[in-house]
Amino acid sequence: MCSLAVFQYQAAKWHLYQFSGHGALPPLLPHPIREYTQRPCRGKERGVEGEELRGPEELEWRIEVEVSGELFIILVLSLLQRQEHCRQRDDTSHLLGNHFGMIIPLDFVGTFSNRWSYGVAFGATANKVMFLFSEGYQPLQVPQWAQAFVLLIGGIEVGLSHFPFFACLSSEFRLVSSILGFSYSLTWEALSKPVLQFVGKYETVMFYWPSLLCLAFLLGRFLLMFVKSLREEKPFLEAHQAEHVKQLLRKRPRQERKNSWFQTKIYEWDPCFQFPSRMIGTTVLAFICLYLFIVIEFCIFVCVRDELDVFEGELENYVASVNQTGTLTPVLLQVKELISVIKGVWVVTILPASLTCVSYLFHILACYRKHIKRLWAGDKHFLPLKFHNPSSSESVVAIARYSGWQIAYILWGYLIIHVMQSLCGLVIMYSLVLPVIHNQALKMLRGLGIGTLTISIVLGLMILQVWIAAKFFLQPKMGTTDKQKPLALNNRRAFHNFNYFLFFYNVLLGLGACLSRLLISCILGTWLIARIDRTILQSGYEGADMGFSAWIGMLYVDHYHTNPVLVSFCHILITGHRERRLQQAIKCWYLNQSAGPCISARSRTRWLLLQTLINNPRLVMLRKSRPDRGSQEFTQILLTSSEI
Repeated sequence: MCSLAVFQYQAAKWHLYQFSGHGALPPLLPHPIREYTQRPCRGKERGVEGEELRGPEELEWRIEVEVSGELFIILVLSLLQRQEHCRQRDDTSHLLGNHFGMIIPLDFVGTFSNRWSYGVAFGATANKVMFLFSEGYQPLQVPQWAQAFVLLIGGIEVGLSHFPFFACLSSEFRLVSSILGFSYSLTWEALSKPVLQFVGKYETVMFYWPSLLCLAFLLGRFLLMFVKSLREEKPFLEAHQAEHVKQLLRKRPRQERKNSWFQTKIYEWDPCFQFPSRMIGTTVLAFICLYLFIVIEFCIFVCVRDELDVFEGELENYVASVNQTGTLTPVLLQVKELISVIKGVWVVTILPASLTCVSYLFHILACYRKHIKRLWAGDKHFLPLKFHNPSSSESVVAIARYSGWQIAYILWGYLIIHVMQSLCGLVIMYSLVLPVIHNQALKMLRGLGIGTLTISIVLGLMILQVWIAAKFFLQPKMGTTDKQKPLALNNRRAFHNFNYFLFFYNVLLGLGACLSRLLISCILGTWLIARIDRTILQSGYEGADMGFSAWIGMLYVDHYHTNPVLVSFCHILITGHRERRLQQAIKCWYLNQSAGPCISARSRTRWLLLQTLINNPRLVMLRKSRPDRGSQEFTQILLTSSEI
């Protein structure tokens, strides 16, 4: 409990330092995001007019309030939680009974209810996740090689600071957890009053509204839980899983209904399938983190743009001072034009890059449903051969890695896609737009026509080779229904001459094909870097793609633990076992009513234990010793009787 208190204290301290205006704890290494966001832009001043930064006494008071609230909620919920496998350790443990069980914040495997509440709870952590992503929190001064441990500590502190939200949402004691969760959410929102401003006048609205909106949603959710106050038993078999099994047992209709274009090309809703809470939470948090990342990127761009404007002004002053007759004047004018083009292209490509990543998030959900359904049906052909039987330990670790890695892949993917689209925009500007602006449209069209004609001739020659091979060097079709000719050579002498004379040309053609292969690989690799559900490595090297390995391991864990057929089978076994126990209990009750006084099961077990020890006195030596006097005397009597 002391270690937990220390972690809670550190987490609260980080949270309050982050939002207090005193800044983060001093980092060990500089970071580009932190460098640009924590310094004022040219011509702007940090801070809020009319507000003073909070003093250290208020900070310490807020830390104590937050830590005490977290510890109180954890202690109360742990006291109410019962241990499933309670083992009595000493004579004082019976005072606690089977209380103080382990609290589960979220079932990452089989939770299908209350999914959006968990997703919003993950969304409330977005600001801290982005702070970790920028490496802005480093509580320890450690060498560079130990930075991974510092980030691990920071991630644990984020989880501890938001642990009460998830614990109150998942607790079986709805009345108590709703009151505690509502109070904690209200306190959290009251204490999360940001003063530090690096974006400008509307920094609070732009950067902090997603987390505050999530906290407001949690307030409403806990209030709704308090109004209901129902302790409903969580069903072992979810309704959509039962419907899926029923659908499998039904006969398929002879004429299936035709789907619309949207259902065929985009998405088809399935009432017998629900995404687990882990996927919903990951998607919500990824959306919010992507939004915050775009805001931070735009803030950095504004600061860099101001610096570039100053640099452009200095270039103009230099060109004006030499009356545009200097030897460097053309180069300086081209540099100025390049800066203007880069600024315009970077702003224009923000929207397509963000829309690409948003579409990836929806597409990943659709791929998850498609892949998990194929695994339920026993189809593994869509997976590489080496992933047909993955390691169990790696799959268990993958379920913990996936959510965090998916968010990181989306953020890095957005940045890489944005850079790639900006480079494509520069190519378009310098090849099509700027020549028209500089009255060089005819020259541009002439070069474009020559390039297009060259590529067309090369592609035409390649197509011509295929046509000649199909026309003259293959034997005719064996049947009228065959789609293509058999792979049987015809006109062999002409075929060998054809290969000989095209050998030297194909060497030159291969140079261009190799470069095109490299270009296509780079484009597809950078375009699909955010897609964790698809590997960008070649066949045979998929194991080196850690993100794709985490995706496959997560699919297998969900397949084995949420397969509707397996869950339905276990549900039938559990239901039958409960019914048999109920019938036996009713039968024993009738027998006890007619036979005489009722004997408790504990007394009967102790009597059988005594009888076993009397018949086998040597077993006493193997029993756990007890400090009470009665137990020692009983053991001594049994040992004495065994010697006799």
